[in-house]
Formats: sequence, structure tokens, C-alpha cells
Amino acid sequence: MAKKTSRTETKAPVVLSTKDKKTLSSLRDLAGQVVGTAEKSRAPHLDIPSRSLSNVKFNQARKIVEMGSGTNRRELFNLSQAKAYMQTLLVGSGAKRLIEQGKTTSLRGLYYMLKHTIKGTSEETFAEQGESDTMIEDVEVILEALREELHLYAKNAGAMVGNITVVDSGDEIDCTRMGSGGYSIPSICEPEIVQFKKCTAKFILHVEKDTVWRRFNEDKFWQKYNCILTHGGGQPPRGVRRLLFRLHNELELPVYCVLDNDPWGYYIYSVLKQGSINLAYESKRMAIPGCRYLGLRSNDYERCELSPSVQIKLNEQDIKRAGQIKAYPWFEKKKAWQKEIDKMLENGFKLEVESLISKDISYVTEEYVPQRLEEGDFLD
Repeated sequence: MAKKTSRTETKAPVVLSTKDKKTLSSLRDLAGQVVGTAEKSRAPHLDIPSRSLSNVKFNQARKIVEMGSGTNRRELFNLSQAKAYMQTLLVGSGAKRLIEQGKTTSLRGLYYMLKHTIKGTSEETFAEQGESDTMIEDVEVILEALREELHLYAKNAGAMVGNITVVDSGDEIDCTRMGSGGYSIPSICEPEIVQFKKCTAKFILHVEKDTVWRRFNEDKFWQKYNCILTHGGGQPPRGVRRLLFRLHNELELPVYCVLDNDPWGYYIYSVLKQGSINLAYESKRMAIPGCRYLGLRSNDYERCELSPSVQIKLNEQDIKRAGQIKAYPWFEKKKAWQKEIDKMLENGFKLEVESLISKDISYVTEEYVPQRLEEGDFLD
């Protein structure tokens, strides 16, 4: 008869990395501040850096979006703030437990881990995941730590293929041998998880969508032009942005972007280059000021002699968004970008990268991008 395994058997102690120890220390300090305030008979509170547009500035010297010094106070004994105060500390306690146990979980997983009915009430700690996601961002800015350093991850939403070998959680992965799907870029791309072992690529080509990425991969563009090919499934998630940042800064690889000719494509480029307004506190570890916009461009309709059938009429939201992007401090003084956006508005329509298929199935990989690269024709 097989011997039953006892649940009380001693488990191997968790070995914490230097970064884990630092994050754990910050979480304990946060808890200590709360306890210390209470012991002094003062109202417990948290001062949380404001993530509003009014507290975001553009650092001209570093060319990235940064968070200002403004804060919002969250108090336990304020009826309108008490629940959010409790939720913030719950997220902190959940992250502490994950780090101490050497475990990670998804954003959804943390939501369920912390969700319960408060004793003696019918009140739930979290009514929906959006509440816990917001509190995670608050804990990030309080601690000046990335979500990944709290042992939290989101779903994978990007891929990579090309002349590089990486080590992911101890497994060596040759990105030249990843088939049609490529290497799925993980949510957590920190050096403790992903290391770069060998790279002969000369640059990175980042495309907006999986559909376009598949054309480049199938045509072996990365092989012909000795590069790394990535996509972020539209708006690139933080894992993709973090990996691009590391590839650019650690391996000194130029980053070129092929995105749709519309306000959304311009915004994606803005986030990659200067950082996200909403997540300005992460710009120093994600923004790539040196990346360049290769296409699609507003003059490509005439330049590539495209058919009128590929035009997508701008709607009111597109026009409004274009105006907002024009006014971004990092775009408003760049004549080339002002001209680019004005041309799109003058056209009255937007273009997707896929529209180049109307010329030829491989026009984008065999003519459009190679010509742009050869001529150094890009927007900065």
C-alpha cells in the first residue's frame, strides 16, 4: 500500500532574490507606518502619489513622461475613503504573502485571493476585478515598484522571433526556431526571469498587430534583415514594453515601429517612446526615447498608389484624439509630427498597415519596410 504524503512535511525554505527582499522590506515599512500612526492615536492614512494628468510632466532632458510630486491622502476614518484604504492594504498583504511563499499569480488570481465577505457585514472586499487592479497600481506607486516585483502578472499578449536566444525561468529558448507562433513574451520579463544569452540581431522591428507580425514571420523578414521581430497585440502590454526596453538598453538595439496610420497608432508610438500618462511612474523602466516610427504614414496613400477602397473615414473620436496627441508636449514642437497629423486630418481618412496587402501580399515585407530602412525614412 502506497504511503500517504503528509501535508505537514517540511517544505524547502523560499530563497528570496535581492529585489524580493527590497520589495518585502518596503511592504513591511508601509505596514509599520500604519501601525505607528495608530499607536500614536492618530487617524491612519496613506499618501498616494496622484496618477492624474495634472500630476504628469514631460522631462525634456530625459525625454520621458514622469510623475510629479502631487499626492492624494486616503484615510481610514473618512467614510468615503475607508473601503479604498482597506483595499489598498489588502493588496499589500496579498503581495507580501506571494513574495514570502515564492509564488506568483495573475491579476485575476489576486482578486479572488483577496475577495471575501467582511465579517459581520454583507459587504464584499472587492465587487469586481477593476477595483483590485486600481489598488495594485496604487501600491506600485507607493512602493515605487513594478507590478511584477509584487509577483503579479497579466496574460501574455505579444510574441517575438529572430536572431536571439533567451533563458526563461531556466529554459533556453532559441527564437529562430519558434515556428509560426513565435516565443510568447511573458508578463514578467525581469532579469531574474528572462536573461539574454546570445544575440546577433542588428535591430528590433516592432509591429502593431499579430496579423502583420505573422506576415513578417512567414516571409522570414527577421532572417533576411538580421533582426528581432515583435508585436504587442495592439496596445503593447507592460511585459512587451519592459522586454523592448531591456533589449534596447542592455543590447543597444535600435527599435523601429510599424504601426497603423491613425490616432491609435500614434498613441501606441507615444507610449513606447515617452511612456504612458496613466503609468508615468514606470516610464524610467519602460519608455524608449530612441525608438523611431517607420510607418504607416499619412502620405503613403499617394506614395504607394493605394486604392480608394482601403480608406477608413475618420470619425469624430478620431479627430478629437488626433488633436489631443498633437498637443502632447513631446509632439507639439516637432514639425515633422505636426505635419504628419495634419496630413491625416486633411486626408479625412486613416490607413491600416494591412492596407498594403492591396498592392501585394508581401509588399510590406519586401518593399515598404526595406525601402524605409534603406532610406532612413522615419519619424522621431
